[in-house]
Amino acid sequence: MAFYFCKLLAPRPSFPGDMTPAEAAAMQAHVAHWSRFAEAGKALVFGPVLDPAGPWGLGLLSVADEAEARAFADGDPVVTAGLGFRYEIHPMPQLVIGRAAAPEPTPA
Repeated sequence: MAFYFCKLLAPRPSFPGDMTPAEAAAMQAHVAHWSRFAEAGKALVFGPVLDPAGPWGLGLLSVADEAEARAFADGDPVVTAGLGFRYEIHPMPQLVIGRAAAPEPTPA
């Protein structure tokens, strides 16, 4: 497995304050897309970041390789909708998960 930091960039700095109905629908599909990957154990965390310079989305993936990370991002409904969203994807050579974020072991 390899880890990737995915940064989803919105089409404008004022997003989501002026989100259009089409963008809202794409964002709902985006959350479902990431949620399915999370349930499969491939998306470790994801969510919005309220950066004063303009909000963006953060996601951490645990996938086979960069091609899988890029295919996942390219297939995101907010990207395929052609609304101006785009991803930056960066490899992470290692990832340390703190105790609070790690799942509890299942008793045998």
